[in-house]
Amino acid sequence: MSRPGTAPAPGRRPVPSGRVNERTPSDGRGGDRRQLTVDLAMIGLAAVATVLSSGVLAGETHEDPDVVVIDQVVAALACGLLWWRRRHPVAIALIVQVLSLPSHAMAGPMLASLFTVAVHCRTRTLVLLVLLKLALMPVNVDQRPESSISDGASVAFMLVVMTAVISWGLSVRYRRRLHETLYEQAQRRTREAIAREMHDVLAHRLSLLSVHAGALEYHPDASPEQVRDAAAVIRSSAHQALEELRDVIGVLRAGPGAPAAEPAGSTRPQPTLADLPQLAEESRRAGTPVHLRIPAWPDTLVEPDGRGAGPPGPPPEAVGRTVYRVVQEALTNVRKHAPGAEALVHVAGGPGDGITVRVSNRVPAPQPARVPGTRVPGAGAGLTGLRERVTLAGGRLEHTRGRDDFVLTAWLPWPA
Repeated sequence: MSRPGTAPAPGRRPVPSGRVNERTPSDGRGGDRRQLTVDLAMIGLAAVATVLSSGVLAGETHEDPDVVVIDQVVAALACGLLWWRRRHPVAIALIVQVLSLPSHAMAGPMLASLFTVAVHCRTRTLVLLVLLKLALMPVNVDQRPESSISDGASVAFMLVVMTAVISWGLSVRYRRRLHETLYEQAQRRTREAIAREMHDVLAHRLSLLSVHAGALEYHPDASPEQVRDAAAVIRSSAHQALEELRDVIGVLRAGPGAPAAEPAGSTRPQPTLADLPQLAEESRRAGTPVHLRIPAWPDTLVEPDGRGAGPPGPPPEAVGRTVYRVVQEALTNVRKHAPGAEALVHVAGGPGDGITVRVSNRVPAPQPARVPGTRVPGAGAGLTGLRERVTLAGGRLEHTRGRDDFVLTAWLPWPA
């Protein structure tokens, strides 16, 4: 029986002891083809290095031809074993080390196996295999056939090549690890953005729906007209929640490479400052009095009239959307934590100075809800997600709770 917490995460293969995780963002058919190409190239290069190291092509070998043939057969066997180098890197490296004792034509397979260990195994395993190779090197030198190259020069050359190959393998490993880390960070940021958008989009609508449904439950003797009006509000809130959820899902389906436009299937633009009055009216109908103060920014930039600069145009769309989300979350929190309390919303600012949003409400004394079901539960992550949204927009968010009031203030940059 496996212990709790030891099962690998979905989509990940268990990593054998002594090996590092090979998972990279390029896993899949394309990655498999690339690995096949690399494996075939590695085997081919090892075979060429084997022939060159034995001196056959250059005609420098002075050994018995039968010994040369046996050498080449053993080296070819070692090259063939490289096909399984990814699956069993340590075992293949050990086998190649053993085969190198009776053979002096193993430079290619030996370097390929050490490269694989450097890429796929832990540093401790790599060090042990390198020490083993260094310990066996005198044996290889003694069995080396006569050549015009001195033993010292041959050993020095092999050490330089080994160092270069191992360094190359380590650089590949660390580069893969960096890519995987960046990939996971991007995935985490995407998940956080999705969660933040889902919360901002749905919390407001669902809180309105909960308040109206709770009021219906509390007034079973309401007149047919009142029931009809409440049902219409519930239906409208549910419909808008579904529409906004569809928009978010459309953004997700568009993929990370899609342009930042309205999602496919969206029938309405994203909310901006112009939608704040409607947002305030929805809160009023749900029982939260809202006093909204926003500057009368024109819809378009007005040219100067000759006596000075004209009034500024509306803030950028991204800034206006963030302001809307700030006010939306603040009013949702008022309904959750201070049902029926009056909310004051003040928006001010201009180009170069930034735009400031201030939402305040009185905090009622703790008391049981008069209407069952009208107090909306929350996960406590709304302000955290809102602060992340504002920070990503280059602004800052603060909230203070006084003795009898709660104030949320956000500042966002507005380029001149």
